[in-house]
Formats: sequence, C-alpha cells, structure tokens
Amino acid sequence: MRAKLNGLGGALARPDASLKKWLSGLLLGLSGAAAWAQDAAPATIDKGDTAWMMVCTMLVIMMALPGLALFYGGMVRSKNMLSVLMQVFVVFSLLTVLWAVYGYSVAFSGSNMWIGGLERLFLAGIDADSQAATFSDGVMIPEYVFIAFQCTFAAITPCLIVGAFAERMRFSAVLVFMVLWFTFSYLPIARMVWYGEGYLFKLGALDFAGGTVVHINAGIAGLVGSIMLGKRLGYGTSAMPPHNLPLVMIGASLLWMGWFGFNVGSNLEANAYAGLVFINTFLCAAAAVCAWTFGEWLIRGTPTMLGGASGAIAGLVAITPACGVTGPMGAIALGVIAGLVCLWAVSWLKHKLGYDDSLDVFGVHCVGGILGAILTGVFVSPSLGGTGLDDYSMGSQVVTQITGVVITCVWSAIVSVVAYKIADMTVGLRISEETEREGLDTAEHGERAYSA
Repeated sequence: MRAKLNGLGGALARPDASLKKWLSGLLLGLSGAAAWAQDAAPATIDKGDTAWMMVCTMLVIMMALPGLALFYGGMVRSKNMLSVLMQVFVVFSLLTVLWAVYGYSVAFSGSNMWIGGLERLFLAGIDADSQAATFSDGVMIPEYVFIAFQCTFAAITPCLIVGAFAERMRFSAVLVFMVLWFTFSYLPIARMVWYGEGYLFKLGALDFAGGTVVHINAGIAGLVGSIMLGKRLGYGTSAMPPHNLPLVMIGASLLWMGWFGFNVGSNLEANAYAGLVFINTFLCAAAAVCAWTFGEWLIRGTPTMLGGASGAIAGLVAITPACGVTGPMGAIALGVIAGLVCLWAVSWLKHKLGYDDSLDVFGVHCVGGILGAILTGVFVSPSLGGTGLDDYSMGSQVVTQITGVVITCVWSAIVSVVAYKIADMTVGLRISEETEREGLDTAEHGERAYSA
C-alpha cells in the first residue's frame, strides 16, 4: 500500500516510502518545509521543479488578480463593482507584504504546534542560497520560491471573505479586519495543518492544498461577517441580480485555470505524482459544473450561467483537500456531490437561516470545504480508487478529518467575532444608508467602474 500524508504546503510523502519511515526521516529545515533524511548525494536545486513552482505561484496570483476580483465584481450591482475590485486588489497586496514581514515566520518556524516563532521576522537569515526541501531525496527548491508560493495562499484566503460582506462594509474596516484575521486565524490554522510540528499535522489530518486552511477558514469568517453586519438594504424585497454575468464567467474560468497552480503546486515537484493531482482537479470541477447545472435545471426549470460558474468553484473547493489522495473516479464522485450539496446550501439553507451572504462565500467555500475535508477520509480508501494510507481505517480517518474541520470552524469563528468587533470600535463596520444607496464606488473611492 502506498502511504501518503499531507506535509507543509500540502505536499505528500513519496509513494514508495512507508509512513513510519517518512515520519522518522522528517526534518524541519530553514523554511519549515518537511524534508527527507539524507543518505544520498548533497542536496541540489532542481531547475525543473523551481521553474514549475514559479509558474504555479503566478497561476495562484492570477486566481486573485484578476480572477477572483472579476468573479466577485460581476456578481454585485454596478454601483459597487469598483469597490469589490479595490478590496480584493488592496487586501491581496497588503497581506503579501505582511507575509514577508512576519507571516512566514509565524507559520513556518519554531517548534510550537499552535503558533510559530519570530526567527524569520523580515525574512531574516534567508538569502538566494537558502533552500527548501521537496519530497525527493536530495532535491531542493530555493526557499524564496517556497515563500512566494505560500504567500499566494496567505494573500488570497482573506480575499475570499470579501464576497460575504460585499456592498456594505467600509473599506477601512475591511483592512483592519483582514490584518487581524490573517494574523490570528490564517497563520495558526496554516501552521497546525501544514507544518511538521503542527497539531493537526501530527494528528494525521489530510489537507493537500487548503480545504481547512483556506476554504473552511474563510467561509466561517464570511458567515460571521454577514451576520454581524446585517442584511443589505432591500435584501429580500428588491432584486439584486449580478450586473455582468460575462465577467462572472471570465472570473470563474481564470479561477479554474489558476487552481491547477493552487493544487498541483502544493506537490512542490513537477513529477508523475503531480499528474494525479492535475487530473483530479480537472475532473472534479467539470463534474460539479454538470451536477449544479442539471440540479438547478431540475429544481428551478432553467439552467443559469451563474449556477454553472458557481458549480465549478464548488468542485474546485471540494477537491482541494482530497486532490492528492483520491483517484480520478473518486474526484468525479466528489464533484457531483459537491455540486448538488452546495446548490442546496446557497438556495434552501441560506433562505432557511436568513443570513445575507452577498456572494455565497459560506455556501460554496465553507460547505464545499467541509464536504471535501470529510470525504477525503473516505475517498483515500484504496477500495474506492484512492492512494491509501498505512494502517488505514475509514472510520478513524473520517473522525480525524472531522476533528480538523471542527477546530478550524471554532477557531475562525472566535477570531472573526473579535476582529469584526475591533474593526467596528475603531473605524466602524458598516457604511451609512446614504452611502449604501449611492454605491461604494463613488462614495468610498470617488470613481466609477463604468462611464455613463
């Protein structure tokens, strides 16, 4: 049985090594990335892996800028289009800087299982010759490349939250909240899941590329925000359709393309194993599009472009934690389940609970992330085409996956409530009714997305 376990950055152990051998050989290098005990030749920088990781980093940047920005921007009303673009653009940039200042150090240094140290503050002690380990004996990539790749995850995750409170939160409050949430929610969860000394990593929770770290984490923060800010003016009584569905389709397509960097790059190597991650990502998204589209067609009578685009994102979210351990048929099954369950979440569940999550961050990212995280423990089974684990038991692995989900939900919820409260006390959370009627574009930014 081929044994695998998620490592830092979502990478897995080599398929030809046992789990015990891999864990006994685990080293924590300067980057904090998992490494192999070396009996072979001295480590060298692999040019192919380095080039691939740079490409993956650029693909994830494209997911946020312009992918996520256009996807979200097309779904809001035209008077708020620019505000969404601005929030995603600036939040991504701000957290990129904070990642270099202290984020990388807090996530990937030290030996504490909950929070890291400050020895890599301002990237101290790192230069062009510093190396980060892959999962092949003696093969390395530059540490700067590993830092940049992990930075894209840290920067895009808070941007996902923007869709939950779109059209009603002050720009200054967005920035205050994001800094606090990034520091006290994203960094600890990333450490627990992806760092070799992290609590959930040691527990054996599987999360290849961020189902808990990224999607559940952000989805809970979005739900908390949508509840604490309250509903938009006219919500439930006035129509609020997306103002530009072609932009939604373009944004979703860029997200789909960039997700290959997101998932496949988490393997840290351009090898045969990365091919499994690639095909799983591809198939799950396509299956979820079909499931959501036909489900919506059956329930509402018409299939919509917004539904198809949402289905793609739901599938991509669900496969993120599982893409390295399931087989291709498992990926298709997961996509079908995710498409239907997320459709239920953004229609029936959202209506039943009565919250105004503007762009369905909770219904797609959190629900899809929870689904993918838990079912990872199922589809890893060799009997279902998965890669298998040493001493695998479906029941115990699912319990471990649920533990990771619960910890992430509770941690993110607590941090989010506190962060929103601090933002409200310092700069005020919600815009005035007059500003909301006028639109954030002109009132907050003095510009318009479109000329008259």
